[in-house]
Amino acid sequence: MDNNPSKAISQHARTRRVILFPFPFQGHISPMIQLANILRSKGFTISILHTQFNSPDPSRYPQFTFHLIPDGLPEDQASKGDLAGLIDRLNTNCVGPTRECLGKLLSTHDDVACMVTDAMMYSSQSVAEDLGIPRIVLRTSSVCSFLAFASVPVLLEKGYFSDILDSRREDPVLELPPLRVKDIPGIQTRNLIDVELKIIRSMVEGTKTASGLIFNTFQDLEEPNLANLKEHFRIPTFLIGPFHKFFSAASSSLLTQDRSSISWLDTQKPSSVIYVSFGSAAKMDEKDVREVAWGLAHSMQPFLWVVRPGSVQGSAWLESFPNEFLEVVSKRGCIVKWAPQQEVLSHPAVGGFWTHSGWNSVLESICEGVPMICSSLFADQPVNSRYVSDVWQLGIKLEYGLKREEIESAIRKIMLDRQGQEIRERALHLKEKIDVSLKTDGFSSQSLNALSDLISSFKSSGVSVGSE
Repeated sequence: MDNNPSKAISQHARTRRVILFPFPFQGHISPMIQLANILRSKGFTISILHTQFNSPDPSRYPQFTFHLIPDGLPEDQASKGDLAGLIDRLNTNCVGPTRECLGKLLSTHDDVACMVTDAMMYSSQSVAEDLGIPRIVLRTSSVCSFLAFASVPVLLEKGYFSDILDSRREDPVLELPPLRVKDIPGIQTRNLIDVELKIIRSMVEGTKTASGLIFNTFQDLEEPNLANLKEHFRIPTFLIGPFHKFFSAASSSLLTQDRSSISWLDTQKPSSVIYVSFGSAAKMDEKDVREVAWGLAHSMQPFLWVVRPGSVQGSAWLESFPNEFLEVVSKRGCIVKWAPQQEVLSHPAVGGFWTHSGWNSVLESICEGVPMICSSLFADQPVNSRYVSDVWQLGIKLEYGLKREEIESAIRKIMLDRQGQEIRERALHLKEKIDVSLKTDGFSSQSLNALSDLISSFKSSGVSVGSE
């Protein structure tokens, strides 16, 4: 497969610098680092701005130059669990330091073409405008979830966020089929608080006034959503994913990967193992852990379960796990603190993936043709899981939280029943379409070339370029 973006590098691109600014969480850093590698392979020089919070190790990326931005956050910020507050403070605190850092870069480099920032770093739009530098937005999730976020203000006016009763949570959202009320971003809080609404509105408006929009997705998956997107966001849009098919996410992990998981998989039968990972940010209480544990045990399937240290409330690692369950693990399962996920999903022993429905995980599963069981907690995850189950039919959604009976049933359906085989066939068919999209004349490859052309068309250092 010819998916090497380094071919046909423009001589003009070789002299241009792109400044990237990720949102400082694992699920956002990984795709931004991948995009940095993709753009570098097209001939651009890469500088990366990053907050002190969750800063990656620059020594792992000698091909880039890093510039640290003071963020004014306390050291214990991550443990507070207030994601909305964190996003708001980062955007407020980083305006001045970002302007200062960018100003120095523009004064010392006459080759700066533009900056690419995560959609969640929306305050960088005003900084870019002040300094006269084009800003392109990277949205690290799906088009369908982005459209759901963009619709929140309208849904708020229609009463979706006021006094949501449990009896209404399953109702359809007529404006966003096939979503249900419980899938709307922010609905889990029952009442959308002011700071969350401010963040969503700022992200949407900051994107609409940008010079371009990049998604880590591909046309065959989201073509109907792309038409809707272009109706509301009249700026150049580029679907150039999946990023990790160009460059692996392994090198951008903030967590140490336990490779014993691969050795364990080598001892298992083909398509027999259910892989379980709830991502880099999710937390569970002791009750949920017990339901997951016994659901896995009762399914009678071999399992590989990633349990991040600190992800179980009140435990450093496995202290709250039932002793009887740990005995089961010794016979049929493997628990690790973190795993090389792309390698795990491509392993012949893996037959299913129980995921939190974060977008990177969904894409990686699709790319390997692995059926999914979808749980979801916050942000884009409920939308992603709804599309996986109801639209793309690539998995089963756990509709009612974590209950051992539903977990056991879903695992058996995915791993043993005809339904799982049909899902697997659809996933493998889509995997083939991804391979086509990444070839020289495929949609993702052509979209990447168009993005490269747009960046190369920007005037150097500080001349603003309007959007279409």
